[in-house]
Amino acid sequence: MNRRVLVPLAIAPALPPRTSVLHELGGATMGTSWSARVMAPPDAAPTVLEALQRQLDLVVAQMSHWERDSNLSRFNSAPAGNWHRLPDAFFTVLSYALEVAEASGGAYDPCAGALVNAWGFGARQRYNEANFYAPLAAATQAIVARADRQRLQLDRASRRALQPGGVQIDLSSVAKGYAVDLLARCLEAQGLFHYLVEIGGELRGAGTKADGQPWWVALEGVPGAGDGAGPTTVALHGLAIATSGDYRRYFEHGGQRASHTLDPRSGAPIRNDVASVTVLHAECMAADALSTALSVLGPEEGLALAEKQTLAARFLLRHDGGLREVLSSAYKELLQ
Repeated sequence: MNRRVLVPLAIAPALPPRTSVLHELGGATMGTSWSARVMAPPDAAPTVLEALQRQLDLVVAQMSHWERDSNLSRFNSAPAGNWHRLPDAFFTVLSYALEVAEASGGAYDPCAGALVNAWGFGARQRYNEANFYAPLAAATQAIVARADRQRLQLDRASRRALQPGGVQIDLSSVAKGYAVDLLARCLEAQGLFHYLVEIGGELRGAGTKADGQPWWVALEGVPGAGDGAGPTTVALHGLAIATSGDYRRYFEHGGQRASHTLDPRSGAPIRNDVASVTVLHAECMAADALSTALSVLGPEEGLALAEKQTLAARFLLRHDGGLREVLSSAYKELLQ
């Protein structure tokens, strides 16, 4: 198959300063790995690494559902009737996630943590542990009927949220993308505008390498099934990219794949033939959340939302033992 190329519509031709060298930094965070490739002065690595690590630690401290003492965990375990002043990053991410929830008609829901936990994709009683059993339909329907997102109150003026009792916020489908954006902004605040940053396969790039080439990355395919139409490479030049896939975490249930991508409206894993959705966007937080929302909406409703919001999106659908590709108009415009 021929390799396809995606190129951003706006290109800034500036090269890195001549004194810059390529620094490759990285480590572990949020249960996965992170990396940064940065064009910077020769002695900049220690300072840059420390600054990036601070950004990652901030996201974990505020939004991790694994850390019992994070702001998110403390909110989730708080008794009913308590108002909580949310730190800036937590408030920003939750506010945006609620906007995506509204735009998607509830197909995306940051207040669906109780469903995530019931299906074994939360921090405890995991689907791959010996004592896990898939939830009964009655149990998940009771969670859906509780309408936790409607019960949550967010006071935007004071940046506070009310815990009405039992609401479980889960930002795992957006916090990682936000963290990628934080890394990018951290580098730019230090005067470094030529970089590629990544957390768990979600990426954002800007500027170029020393030779003037952009940061080329391959779009993620579906393991064992490819990518539907041949390999595709994208120039991450002022762009971020995120992919939501049903192959990341799943188990077999009732003869079907129970994916970690849940439909908050039905209370069950998606059953719409979507294997993955990739979204390219200026902000990785948006690409992260929207790729999940489009996965839940499926190829028809999801494509309609992508067209409405001018999103560059690629759907890979399981079809006749292979994959079928569906592309949004904005995605097609990037194809060369």
